[in-house]
Amino acid sequence: MTIQGPDYTSKTDLVAALIRERIITGELATGEQLRQRDLAQRFSVSQTPVREAMRRLESEGLLRSDTHRGFTVVAPDAGRAEENFRIRAALESLGASLAARKADPAGLRRLRELNEQMRVLADDDPGYAELNRQFHFTVYEYAHSPLLLSLMRLLWASLHGSPGVSRTHAESARQHDEILAALAEGDSDAASARTYQHIMGADPVKEVSG
Repeated sequence: MTIQGPDYTSKTDLVAALIRERIITGELATGEQLRQRDLAQRFSVSQTPVREAMRRLESEGLLRSDTHRGFTVVAPDAGRAEENFRIRAALESLGASLAARKADPAGLRRLRELNEQMRVLADDDPGYAELNRQFHFTVYEYAHSPLLLSLMRLLWASLHGSPGVSRTHAESARQHDEILAALAEGDSDAASARTYQHIMGADPVKEVSG
């Protein structure tokens, strides 16, 4: 894999971003030992930017350095999960605010269809998670912000694998109705506030999809 990063200050920045993303998404598992030579070959760079990137990620708490084992991936803690949850609430409420100014009838119709499908599912139906993901990402897409969409994909990936929602699907659908009403009215402030309440009204340890 050859990397090119004109928007990054240095190869170290880009390598750090690539490793960070793989840790957050779980591609690099907790406890996994990272070898500088392997990563340098994988990203087609010398070992110097890899070593500097790993030191940076160690300072961020994502890696741990050991004299004998080198760098290993650190297990996430509850504090980090809650932090990610709060970041999601802030970013998604921003996305809803932007989407309220740009959502068209077709987009609102799509959101309603997804929400109606979720509303009738049993609380143990595994199909809910994917419908819910589609609902939220449809909102993100109408924000028309590629950066926000990219950040939300990474953030949702970091929350993947946690236990399911702590409230019923019917209650989530009802809260989605309130968000939809604000989007339909073009009310950015209400869309933002209702989205924030929807996410933060659940246990951040137990719910990651909303």
